[in-house]
Formats: sequence, structure tokens, C-alpha cells
Amino acid sequence: MLISVEISYYPLNEEYKKPILAFIEDLKKNKNLVVRTNTMATQVFGEFDEVMDIVKSCINRAFLLPHSVFVMKVINADLRD
Repeated sequence: MLISVEISYYPLNEEYKKPILAFIEDLKKNKNLVVRTNTMATQVFGEFDEVMDIVKSCINRAFLLPHSVFVMKVINADLRD
């Protein structure tokens, strides 16, 4: 099943840009995902199991930075258009 995920990441510290960019680059390492960004969120498209496994791993690594907040929307459709 193809899904679309919208993720907003809020590192709660003064140096917030670097962790956000690192999270996005971490997602982009997997060539089976389509990753798009805008000023408000990162959008990830792909197969359900693969997207969820990769997003979980990337969030886990981001949580090494204390006080990180993620907000996600998961849609069971490919909304790339």
C-alpha cells in the first residue's frame, strides 16, 4: 500500500536548523522513498512498511537530541500530484 506522511520536526533548542536539516538528509538516504520539503513540513511517499520503518529509525536518531517534538500525519494514499 502506498502512503503519504507529513512530518513537522521541532527541536526545542536555539540551534534548531541543523537538526532539522540532518533529519531530512537522513530520510533522503533511502532511494525508495520520495522526500519533499517546504517551509512547514517534510513529506515522505512510498510503501507503507518501508516508509514507517525508515521514519521510525530517523526519528529514533533525532531523539538523541533532548526535547525534540515530531508531529505527523499519515494518509493511506499517494498524494504526490
